[in-house]
Amino acid sequence: QICNLFELKETFNDPGIIHFGLENVLIPLNDTFIEIVTPVQENTTAERFLDKRGGDGGYMVILDVDDFEAEKKRVEDEDISIVWNADRKEEDIHARAIHLHPKETGGAILSLDKMIPEDAWLWAGTNWRKDISTSLVDCLTGVILQSDDPDYLCSKWEKALGKTKSSNEIAIELDSSKISFLKSIDGRGEGVNAFVIKTSNKDEVFKRADEMNLLTKDEIMLGGVKMILKD
Repeated sequence: QICNLFELKETFNDPGIIHFGLENVLIPLNDTFIEIVTPVQENTTAERFLDKRGGDGGYMVILDVDDFEAEKKRVEDEDISIVWNADRKEEDIHARAIHLHPKETGGAILSLDKMIPEDAWLWAGTNWRKDISTSLVDCLTGVILQSDDPDYLCSKWEKALGKTKSSNEIAIELDSSKISFLKSIDGRGEGVNAFVIKTSNKDEVFKRADEMNLLTKDEIMLGGVKMILKD
């Protein structure tokens, strides 16, 4: 559905994530990605997370960092638990990542990643650029997390990211995107509320969403997450 809605293409299935009891597909939005995962084994972290939220929904926020070693040391110095540490070399790409403990960050599993060379993204394979389609949308520009106490959740992400929230909103600005926090009102508890996507043809996307019965109160809902379009 997401490919039909936004005129995107699937690019890669990573066999390595069977380690987590999952199957996945990577979909590029320019040089950002949406990754869809499905539990294929019982009692996975993803399955427990989705059960807790009562159905499909956002599961992770994956960020590309400038200095992996510095970020990893900062996380360790803050006594934030690292639940997974990846160091993988393949086809002249060196990929590193850490997953922070979701109970300590809240909202979603936060992954801090680094690729060398910097324009690579090994988790999407090595040929993902051929599958970029920007006819309707450009890239992901933000994620919105919801909580009964958004200020407290934001403070935990400030600590996890080593950044200070904006002065005029409950949000953390990144280089080319933003993580925002709002009060949960849908009864699903803490988690991903929405993705913010830069679009070049909002009217066409809304037309497709209507035809696909994905509109709820004039909002696009897909996979348990709102899709907010930004010009």
